[in-house]
Amino acid sequence: MNHFGDKNCVFQFLKLCHHHQQQWRRSIVKVRLKWVKNRSLDHIIDKETDLKAACLLKDAVKRSSAGFLTAKSVADWQKLLGLTVPVLRFLRRYPSLFEEFPHPRWPSLPCFRLTDTAKLLDSLEEEIHQSHENDAVERLSKVLLMMRTKTAPLHALQPLKWDLGLPDCFEKTLILKFPEQFQLVKYPNGVSGLKISQWREDLAVSALQKMNECRESKRGKAALVFPMRFPRGYGSQKKVRSWMEEFEKLPYISPYADCSKIDPESDLMEKRVVGVLHEFLSLSIHKKTKRNYLRSLRQELSLPHKFTRIFTRYPGIFYLSLKCKTTTVTLREAYQSGKLVDPHPLARHRDKFYHVMRTGLLYRAKGALVEEADPHAHGGEDSEEVESSDELCEDEVSDSEDE
Repeated sequence: MNHFGDKNCVFQFLKLCHHHQQQWRRSIVKVRLKWVKNRSLDHIIDKETDLKAACLLKDAVKRSSAGFLTAKSVADWQKLLGLTVPVLRFLRRYPSLFEEFPHPRWPSLPCFRLTDTAKLLDSLEEEIHQSHENDAVERLSKVLLMMRTKTAPLHALQPLKWDLGLPDCFEKTLILKFPEQFQLVKYPNGVSGLKISQWREDLAVSALQKMNECRESKRGKAALVFPMRFPRGYGSQKKVRSWMEEFEKLPYISPYADCSKIDPESDLMEKRVVGVLHEFLSLSIHKKTKRNYLRSLRQELSLPHKFTRIFTRYPGIFYLSLKCKTTTVTLREAYQSGKLVDPHPLARHRDKFYHVMRTGLLYRAKGALVEEADPHAHGGEDSEEVESSDELCEDEVSDSEDE
């Protein structure tokens, strides 16, 4: 099915958008909503911050020519890894993954290498990367297709490799293996970039459009509607329902379509931005990412300067978390009862990786390898509450860099 038609159809649609821009120019009366804390999603973000740091340290040990890391070499990595504790303390916290030993030349210098368990987990991860290589290529291609110039700076993509499920050093492995798909280029300022070699009509279909195709096959033709999972109590409010009904009536703009002719101050452009953010999060393995990672691609994605307000303005679609001294945005529809609804094989493997981390912690603390029930796991509905003392209303969201 051709979802966009030829270029003339797109041009005619954009002309229609321009014709109606007065009608769509901030005509919807938006409701000011209080930020609602979701303890279940916050716990997932907290847990996966440690998980991601451990995975990145594991990859760093693998890349090391010596086969180990010294405490001195990782001393400045705390902020880079998103940790709230020093890296040395973090490494010592997980002896099931990182084995400590004295430096061969300077015995007082702690060093860390991978345990046999960590090596086994890494080999299993490599198998997943190899068996799902085409999936990674498609995921990266779709990200590039959303860019204004179909190109993204490499330095902006590298922090996203864990979120997008790309292998370590993907620019030297995955990219070089598919020269017909990707090109390494240089921006005028000398910055290295990654460009998709050709337009892929078959990939320029959003997750929302695919979801709608499934609905059409079951129930007949229906309008494109964003799945909404409002915090408890909000969905039943008449003013919120009215606002969302008006929002859904606006035409859906594909995140892969040219938006240069749309009035940047219009409601239509705001809905297009919601669609871009929804699609980007849908492409991530854990359906979430850091705000700063999105900011580094803001211009290529044609996002407004203060795009963070979109997350708090549409709490039925997104959840904004301030856990771990950073700002993380999560796609609400992707989680149910504290778990991913449709986990990727790599996400399942990372759960096993975290289990080894957690049992290692129990081993150090209690002297026995005993698995305990996670006290933060929720078997029922997600735990949410309105933060009366720490509201995060739309106008109070800071769009400055995370500290």
